[in-house]
Amino acid sequence: MTARELGFKAEVQQLLDLMIHSLYSDREIFLRELVSNAADALDKAHFMGLTHDNLVDIVGDAPGIRITSDEEAGTITIEDDGVGLTAEEAEENLGTIAHSGSKAFIEKLKAGEGSDTPDLIGQFGVGFYASFMVADRVVVESRSVLPDAEPVRWISEGKGTFTVEVGERTTRGTSITLHMRDDATDFVNPHTLNHIVRKHSNFLPWPILVDGEKANTGKALWAEQPSQVSTEETNEFYKTLTNDFEEPALTVHVSVDSPLQYHALLFIPNNRPYDLFNPEATVGPRLYARRVLIAENADDMLPKWLRFVRGVVDSEDIQLNVSREMVQKTPVVRKIRDALTKRILKQLGKLAKKDGVAGEGTPYADVWNNFGVVLKEGYYHASSKEKELLLPLLRFNTLSHDDDEGLMSLAQYKENMSEGQDNIWFITAESRTAALASPHLEALKAKGYDVLLLTDPVDEWLTNLLTEFDGTELKSVARGQLDLDEDDDSAEKADLGAFTPWLKDLMSNDVADVRTSTRLTDSACVLVDADDGISSNMERILKGVNQDVTASKRVLELNAKHPLIRDLVALHEAGKSDVAEPLARMLYDDAMLLEGAVKEPAAVGRRLQALLAQVASSALNAPA
Repeated sequence: MTARELGFKAEVQQLLDLMIHSLYSDREIFLRELVSNAADALDKAHFMGLTHDNLVDIVGDAPGIRITSDEEAGTITIEDDGVGLTAEEAEENLGTIAHSGSKAFIEKLKAGEGSDTPDLIGQFGVGFYASFMVADRVVVESRSVLPDAEPVRWISEGKGTFTVEVGERTTRGTSITLHMRDDATDFVNPHTLNHIVRKHSNFLPWPILVDGEKANTGKALWAEQPSQVSTEETNEFYKTLTNDFEEPALTVHVSVDSPLQYHALLFIPNNRPYDLFNPEATVGPRLYARRVLIAENADDMLPKWLRFVRGVVDSEDIQLNVSREMVQKTPVVRKIRDALTKRILKQLGKLAKKDGVAGEGTPYADVWNNFGVVLKEGYYHASSKEKELLLPLLRFNTLSHDDDEGLMSLAQYKENMSEGQDNIWFITAESRTAALASPHLEALKAKGYDVLLLTDPVDEWLTNLLTEFDGTELKSVARGQLDLDEDDDSAEKADLGAFTPWLKDLMSNDVADVRTSTRLTDSACVLVDADDGISSNMERILKGVNQDVTASKRVLELNAKHPLIRDLVALHEAGKSDVAEPLARMLYDDAMLLEGAVKEPAAVGRRLQALLAQVASSALNAPA
């Protein structure tokens, strides 16, 4: 064969420029692509060795991939003992951009009788041209595994032409020598090459040597059957993957071959990541395609509300963009995502069920304390099937606990419901302390009813969606009129028949209505959210994040048994409205103060001073 100078096929120069400057986001990817191609070639040779006779034997050490650097010459060479190339294959596979020998090999095998096909990485046909991102001259020396093929040399400077001539290689396989550009000589360093191999190709099954030293581990635990991997191995892998000194709280190992092929090794950490609530944080497991790293953070592989999950996912079926750097949003990705989400939730369910009542220090309690807020966020966004799995995972602090450590599931709450209790009661508040101080709880406490204390902002969205559990309605103690029977009918009560319309008219700018309360036993009054519209706690949350919210008028409920209310009613009935009015306004101020919110502090201060002056004057004028 005489040397021939040929032109690239396709609109070569424009396409090469695209390859060199635009296709890949990081120039170090060139090594990943060339190593992946070498691994493909070794897989092909291994497969052909099982099905063909009279192939060229390997001369030298065990088959593998060897990377050598020459800093003085400014070159990097990647060599394999794989299937090699004939002259025709070199011209066709290297001379046609986006022509894939690996893809053609698989299609040929699929067309035959055999069903066992090797796992091949380079199915895009463009990875080889990543060489020109860093090299201004590429020399390929190859010898085919076929016994009658002569060695071939392919040379190109990536400028529209290439040369194919007789080579000098005596053993099967391929070597690619990159003459590095002046701005890419930093790659001609064994430490840099070693780092790139460990980052992208660490788990390929073939040994990868960098200047004679093995650079990859070769064992991808996630690709093993779960029964064949020990807890010690997975824990050590987790620590290496995350740089976490502690063992994971939960490990989920998935290996599926049909109908989709994917493997995953996922972990829930023992500690909350510092950036869990940072919207700019990078999330998602590492994504591998046949053990080659494609993405450090594949955020499409799990829902955002599982962003605390760490680990790896590996699949042959996921479609990537041409540069293999982005997951395409396809039905396959959605199916894998749904399956992994379901598996994680089921594993969490087993952990939660094993712990029973999740008190302080149990494994699931630790998971909930770290990630419960995000799981509640997930319930809002999840599909109906995912909601079914999430519901048993939800845990709540309750009124019946003496501190904020005890947790209770909805099933446990319902099991413990008092006789005559028809609803699951909850209150949303800024903190447990604020919830416990709320007058809304008084009648429920007196009846011995338990109450869920919801203090996370996401609880407002959760309770808008989660309105019943197992046929029992969830109701807010601070919304609407409570239909509670009074335990003590003998206490003296004021007749509020004429008083409430007068007070409603007086307070028309502040309240939507005034009515008798069944939720109070000790306090004189309380403000209640209307049956519809956003709650006062939601208003507080939205204003806290600078949202423009129009405040809703609320209902003022009065405790007809309270001495202050009885006295106000008596003053009104006696025609002393001028005395009753400032006291009534202070009543509203008091209700606002009990919630830790005052709309007009200056006005409240003036009313308080006037009232104090009136009290002082009355005291001075009273008979000694």
